[in-house]
Amino acid sequence: MRFILVGVDFGDRDFPDSFAELRLLAESAGAEVVHESISKRARPDAALFVGSGKAEELAVLVKSLSADGLIFNHALTPAQQRNLQKVFSARVIDRTTLILDIFALRAQSHEGKLQVELAQLRHLSSRLVRQWSHLERQKGGVGMRGPGEKQLELDRRMLDARVKRLTADLARLQKQRDTQRRARTRGGVFKVSLVGYTNAGKSTLFNQLTHAGVYSADQLFATLDTTTRRVYLGDGIQISLADTVGFIRELPHQLVEAFKATLEETVHADLLLHVIDGASESRDVQIAQVESVLAEIGAHAIPRIHVLNKIDLTGVPPRWRDLAETGGAALGEVYLSAQSGVGLDLLRAQLLALAATHQARVGEPVAETPVVPAGELHSTGISLGSSL
Repeated sequence: MRFILVGVDFGDRDFPDSFAELRLLAESAGAEVVHESISKRARPDAALFVGSGKAEELAVLVKSLSADGLIFNHALTPAQQRNLQKVFSARVIDRTTLILDIFALRAQSHEGKLQVELAQLRHLSSRLVRQWSHLERQKGGVGMRGPGEKQLELDRRMLDARVKRLTADLARLQKQRDTQRRARTRGGVFKVSLVGYTNAGKSTLFNQLTHAGVYSADQLFATLDTTTRRVYLGDGIQISLADTVGFIRELPHQLVEAFKATLEETVHADLLLHVIDGASESRDVQIAQVESVLAEIGAHAIPRIHVLNKIDLTGVPPRWRDLAETGGAALGEVYLSAQSGVGLDLLRAQLLALAATHQARVGEPVAETPVVPAGELHSTGISLGSSL
């Protein structure tokens, strides 16, 4: 389908990166981008977001380009979305709806599909008026009056019933996940979770460490479903490694809520590996976005290692830098390439030392493990783990 991308610059420093990200999101959803429209405003227009003059200009573009709709790089209120659709006589999609659509496209597991559907229904609950496809088919009359309050009330009841059913199903699946997590805890297994901005290279790193063959691609939200594997590090030491969904700017709150069961793998981890796209000019903004979500789900205080990925694109040598003395949650940062494996042995050495310390603390026998010296270590070798 043919879409026009619409962005309004309110003076935010990261607007260019955010708008470039919108194109990637649109393409990930299968949209054909036929035009990009950028304007500047001091604040959003209450009724049309972009203002009446810009809305009329966009309406002309929709007709001349035979566009099927417009995608806004912002969250629109239900009223703004309805008003814009009247002006354009075309579909209007905001950033939240677009991200939800991509999640629906990519979810593979039963739990993932339930989580996405729940998020979509919660988002739709405030946008019932003339949003259902069957209601659109019933439009008629001179004023296109729609189905009336009786039909809308029925729709609300159907939606509420489905939300309750999905919530109950997810609660049951969460109990199963809690049981599995308790079993791992009783076994004294050191639990590590990969977190990071979408497309930072989490799944590639996961595959390098585990040989699990998890789907990874150079696209946004390639991974939605959490995958957990045991990894043998040597000296009789194993860890549990979980790959989780990536974060993004303005991650819809409905998704954070719906995916909390999955993200609990992060909350209950002993260590986080925060994978960062070291080649991105927006990495500081991306780091801030990830930290914001971690704070929202209660994982901000969990010890972590910053993994500066994609050094094959930056020319930075592989190295480890100790941050334990800084007093924050970050224990250190490692520079590596998940794609080539260069520098991976530095990360494995730190995981081995931390896991050995953890197992010694919980009272399990541990083989002698070399202590990794603080400061900076350099490496050119490649050392891979094996999945059990």
